[in-house]
Amino acid sequence: MADTENIFEELPDMDTFGGRFSRALDACDLDARGFARRIGVRTATVRAWETDRTMPNFHRLTKIAGLLGVSIAWLLHGVGQGPNVSGAEAESPEHVGEQLAKLKLLHAETGQLISRLQGDLDRMAAAGR
Repeated sequence: MADTENIFEELPDMDTFGGRFSRALDACDLDARGFARRIGVRTATVRAWETDRTMPNFHRLTKIAGLLGVSIAWLLHGVGQGPNVSGAEAESPEHVGEQLAKLKLLHAETGQLISRLQGDLDRMAAAGR
């Protein structure tokens, strides 16, 4: 982004907070466990941020943005300074494979959640609610 360009003039990154956070971790070549240790939280907390189940508080958000080299505005709204990922690196087989593995994990978690919700609905229907 040019120095004179207003962040409101650029197209926002339409991904979710978790998606942008996950991409920034990848760009820094960090995994959830290593990043969790770096900022003093549990690995499950970082995974919850990656999957949009929770959001970090503002104090942690400031630290996260600094460690990942991105702006808070980019993490929250998709405008501003995002991670530096070269085109070749973003299209490498390793990077695509990592993204596919993450997507498969999210798919499995989504399937488990759907099954659990369906079971809850079935129990409610059987109880006559």
